[in-house]
Amino acid sequence: MSEQAIILFAHGARDPDWALPFQLIRRQLQAARPDAQVELAFLELMTPSLEAAVAQSAAQGAKRVVLVPLFLAQGGHMKQDLPRLVNKIREQHPQLEFQVMSAIGDAPEMLQAITDWVLRGATV
Repeated sequence: MSEQAIILFAHGARDPDWALPFQLIRRQLQAARPDAQVELAFLELMTPSLEAAVAQSAAQGAKRVVLVPLFLAQGGHMKQDLPRLVNKIREQHPQLEFQVMSAIGDAPEMLQAITDWVLRGATV
């Protein structure tokens, strides 16, 4: 199996339909990167957890994990929960190399795409 895992990390929700867009992103990434393991993990309310997704990736041979937080803004989950989780996971899997990307809402391209989308839909 692939030595690189890309783990998309989202909040989670009670309604399973909430995860559909994230599942689509995962499938599209997997198609674009067949050389990598692409997984989806959740902070709460849905499975798998981030810990479980990393453990599964490691069991399948991953040596490097790229963690992609699918959060729009830097709130408590990004500032406190995620660093705590990553530190715990690093202790559990010291053999893994981790790259934690910034929240998708920090990417200028994402903010511009949202702005462009609103402008297209907000015709007067």
